[in-house]
Amino acid sequence: MRNKFEHFLKISCLLLLGSFFSVASAATEMNTPAADFTLKSLSGKNLKLSEYAGNVVLLNFWASWCAPCRLEMPLLNDLHNKYEKLGFVILGVNVEEQTDEARAYIADRPVDFPILFDDQNSVSKQYNVIAMPTTVMIDRNGNMRYLHQGYIPGDEKKYKKMIKKLIRE
Repeated sequence: MRNKFEHFLKISCLLLLGSFFSVASAATEMNTPAADFTLKSLSGKNLKLSEYAGNVVLLNFWASWCAPCRLEMPLLNDLHNKYEKLGFVILGVNVEEQTDEARAYIADRPVDFPILFDDQNSVSKQYNVIAMPTTVMIDRNGNMRYLHQGYIPGDEKKYKKMIKKLIRE
């Protein structure tokens, strides 16, 4: 009897996990319009994704407690500075409910791209962010074209390749 229950439990967990990932992938379906949003920026201004229409946009969802996010941030800043004049924009979307830690982190390690605060996690939910960091690239037509979760050194090479491709389109 115990074996049957364990088997049932395993199957149930697998089905639940499978349904979670199918919902996750549906919410971030590539080549579909990116969900528009408005968030408060570090400067205090409200920024809207649709204001960047016609540009290649990289959304980077991050948190100050996330070690890979902290490792990736200066590399993203380099990409921003290298490709900005070609119509490329990075929006750093902080996902922490309390923004003090993120503000302190950016004060110590400033970046040249806008930092936005998703303290209600509404945008993170729209983009189905389930890992830190999560990077989404949006083409000039406003369609999601690339999704990457996590960061290990060298991932920026993948970003650079996709940025160049999207800028050329």
